[in-house]
Amino acid sequence: MTVHTVTPRKKKKRYGKSGASFDNLELFLLHLPTTIWYLAFCYLPMFGIIIAFKAYRLRPGKSFVWSLLNNSPWCGFDNFQYLFQTGDAARMFRNTIMYNLIFITLGILIPVTLALLISEMHNRRLAKVCQTSMFLPHFLSWVVVSYFIYAFLSTDKGLFNNIAVRMGWADKALLNNWYADTGFWRWFIVFLNVWKGVGYSMVVYLAAINGLDRELYEAAVVDGASKWEQVRFITLPLLRPIIAIMFILAVGNIFKSDIGLFYSAPRGSGLLNEVTTTIDVYVFKSLKSGGGASSVRYSAAAAFLQSTLGLVTIVLANLAVKRIDPDAGLF
Repeated sequence: MTVHTVTPRKKKKRYGKSGASFDNLELFLLHLPTTIWYLAFCYLPMFGIIIAFKAYRLRPGKSFVWSLLNNSPWCGFDNFQYLFQTGDAARMFRNTIMYNLIFITLGILIPVTLALLISEMHNRRLAKVCQTSMFLPHFLSWVVVSYFIYAFLSTDKGLFNNIAVRMGWADKALLNNWYADTGFWRWFIVFLNVWKGVGYSMVVYLAAINGLDRELYEAAVVDGASKWEQVRFITLPLLRPIIAIMFILAVGNIFKSDIGLFYSAPRGSGLLNEVTTTIDVYVFKSLKSGGGASSVRYSAAAAFLQSTLGLVTIVLANLAVKRIDPDAGLF
């Protein structure tokens, strides 16, 4: 008796003229909107980099591109001198760098600590409530936050001053003008940044903690390890890669500042320029003052300088992290 074996027919892949398989059409359509978004908003605007090196002059009746190519001569690095020759140069660079150093430090210590505490909570419902409460400020606009701050710090109707008057701590004639107190805002800006951003970072670290192998902790308990020893010898070493990535990304923005935090929150008070003037705030104010085409090229120079320095700091931070731990680098 002869047994005939039937071999299954292989499904032939369909290829177009370009050699691409039609089986990947769904994946292509899936990433197409993201690709278009990046091309339109990330790559095409890179053409404007040349504004930083040109004496941009807008000619009436002509388009932006025509004015940039035909009516704007090259000026080398003259636009960059604007950032360094101004009287506020030292102040805005000092504020930008020093604030970001504080933000980077607190942006790692506080979220990691909170993530460790929430991960150890036995009441999971309470843990979810705490997590949501700390994550909520991340979704608030700085414009909304500025109105909440004004409700507390307003000189005549602010909650703080009204409480002080009712409690007999201050006379109405001696009400504190919070929007002129540089000593107060120097640290209040740090508080606002931590309050608004700690929830997002904490969720990142908490997700990493929840993804750790539970068998490691069970073995540690069998060996008699305490909670602190589990955190010290298991959790923190395993969190080191994600901490390194968050640190490198934060260092890349050390020459940038949030315009909402430094301008919208203090309501653009000129009395607080000593503590609120950063590179972004200074450029924004120069554009707002109606500087015309010169303000456009100065802001382009500032943005190019920030991006270049950010790239350098990311590379240096990544090299430093990889030198300490070769497996913890971003790239």
